[in-house]
Amino acid sequence: MQPNMFMVNQPPPAPGQAIAWMPRPAPIPGVPPGLEYLTMLDTIRVEQIPSFLEAFTGFDTNNKYVLRNAGNQQFLYAYEDTDVCMRICCGNQRGFTFHIIDNLRQEVLTITREFKCCAGCCWFAGCCSCCAYEITVQAGGTIIGYIRQKGSFWKAAYDILDETGNTILKIEGPFCILDGPLCPFENDFKVLTADGQSQIGKITKEYAGFVREMITVADNFSITFPIDLSVKAKATLIGALFLIDFMFFEDKQKNNNNK
Repeated sequence: MQPNMFMVNQPPPAPGQAIAWMPRPAPIPGVPPGLEYLTMLDTIRVEQIPSFLEAFTGFDTNNKYVLRNAGNQQFLYAYEDTDVCMRICCGNQRGFTFHIIDNLRQEVLTITREFKCCAGCCWFAGCCSCCAYEITVQAGGTIIGYIRQKGSFWKAAYDILDETGNTILKIEGPFCILDGPLCPFENDFKVLTADGQSQIGKITKEYAGFVREMITVADNFSITFPIDLSVKAKATLIGALFLIDFMFFEDKQKNNNNK
């Protein structure tokens, strides 16, 4: 299969525009197949593909994202697989499954969040597991990491866990999250060491411009981390980005329509 073939559920590029693919690295011992790209990166740019049906009707559709390197070369594509009833009834609080595939249409990651009817409130996430969102990240059917929401009275907080449940990183959100067409600000979620003492990276929700922010629900993000961070940790941070998007930015179009 040619590397510029269109992926499942992905719209074709504009006429005359080819997809620029990041060269596929050779297999690396100890690295889950398909994640060799991550060994070469210290930055991931994540662009949500706009859904005009969702923008103009408010009807939730399955989210889709393109993952690129700092040179704007695409290396992975993520698409949500959630049934219609879950999207309509639960909105951004829905359980979801994301399939992440490479340019050969091979699934390299599966990211899931189970639905919890009382989850989301950061005040109670620390004292009751049923109130805390949790993401599971798998590669080739094997769990490689988790993201677990932590209790906090004033800002978003998450633990990044390895496959054995040990905390390897923490994420700390901003005190105040500003979003929307009239808020040209970036929101930084700090990636910290396991003890929470040192920042080693960040997940950033970028301002996409007035028109895009006003008309669509599509968001732009970036993730930065040390290039020598483990591949499994980097992959788990991708799952953390999806959780952050759903918790804080997924519902903004409905909020705009209600104003």
